[in-house]
Amino acid sequence: MPRYALKIEYDGRPFVGWQWQAAHPSVQRRLDDAIARIAPEAPTVTGAGRTDAGVHATGQVAHVDIARSWEPARLLAAVNAHLRPEPVAVVAVAEVDPEFHARFSAVEREYLFRLIARRAPLVHERGLAWRVGHELDVAAMRAGAAALIGRHDFTTFRSSTCQAKSPVRTLDEVTITEVALPTGVEYRFRLRARSFLHNQVRGIVGTLERVGAGYWSPGRVAEALAARERAACGPVCPPGGLYLAAVRYPFDPFGDPGSAGAGVSSGGSGVEGSAAAGWPAVQSPS
Repeated sequence: MPRYALKIEYDGRPFVGWQWQAAHPSVQRRLDDAIARIAPEAPTVTGAGRTDAGVHATGQVAHVDIARSWEPARLLAAVNAHLRPEPVAVVAVAEVDPEFHARFSAVEREYLFRLIARRAPLVHERGLAWRVGHELDVAAMRAGAAALIGRHDFTTFRSSTCQAKSPVRTLDEVTITEVALPTGVEYRFRLRARSFLHNQVRGIVGTLERVGAGYWSPGRVAEALAARERAACGPVCPPGGLYLAAVRYPFDPFGDPGSAGAGVSSGGSGVEGSAAAGWPAVQSPS
């Protein structure tokens, strides 16, 4: 049975998250419903990351097995036709090797968090970024973030309901950039790791915001990490500023230039639709 990889973007505001729920709208359920319209066997889509309610994606990856063989371009168009008018779009499709698994084949995930500093409430970006009323010290936040790079016990920064068996993760990179806006400043936090704990990114960004605002010293981030206590974490950011920006594999199933890996598809052909909406990746080591 052919297996297809899908690159997906979505606005997370109307959904309870990625994962399928019978009584509530989820991204996975919406995709399953759309694909069932063209595949009578009603296959289930498997995603690389299970984003929470209100969290967005510009680079979610999923796979699905469909009995009928499809040209990627036609499959992309057909699925998107049945997704309308929901704020979900498949932006790339590729036929891949049956051994490819969107979740377990991934070697890296990248999250973006958008924080906007301005006095006025957000209007057009409401639910798409976190607003604070004060500008932040980027150098101090970078100094604090340096303590988090590498392999650590991240108990402090994970949800108390996190079901991961181990709190140990390897955080490969944290980059923080600032962009001047007409009415404020946007701070973009990008975090890369093979996998993350529940609420880890939001806990880290909330803690770094305290450093940038001057309430915490940069050294307190290392102390919080060493405490291995949830109470030592700073505030957890709201979900609206968080985006699953990219999922990377040993090869690029979509053949995107500039992606991680060899840039070839695994066992098939691919096609991209419009570029993923949202915010382009900031190149390391910015």
